[in-house]
Amino acid sequence: MRTLATIGYEGKTQEEFLGELAAAGIELVIDVRAVAASRRPGFSKTALRNALAERGIHYLHLRPLGTPAAGREAARKGRTAEMRAIYAGQLETDEAALALEQALEAASEKKAALLCYEKEAPGCHRAMLAERMMARRTFEVVDL
Repeated sequence: MRTLATIGYEGKTQEEFLGELAAAGIELVIDVRAVAASRRPGFSKTALRNALAERGIHYLHLRPLGTPAAGREAARKGRTAEMRAIYAGQLETDEAALALEQALEAASEKKAALLCYEKEAPGCHRAMLAERMMARRTFEVVDL
């Protein structure tokens, strides 16, 4: 059974984050942030992609699998149920359906980790995404 990891970088340095990926044997990071920018050093798209490449880890940004602005705001305010409802709607869009197919194919070929900001997966959209992916393919999900 293929493993699908999820990981958030909240509270981590880039080196800590990269170390966790390496320890888990991750070959591909699937960035599922709607906005692949960060105030945390090393986690904006280009800097992260370059740091991953230096360690032989591939990077794929699938923006349509990110949470829309209203969902991110709900999450920041602790309104998880509202965020989940907004994100469920996002997953029904044509763009998200196509991106989900890309994620499934990529995660079937390489040991992948779904990436976003939040530290805890249960309150994050990446847990919902992992559930959708498991409904379509056999994965063991591990939250790093």
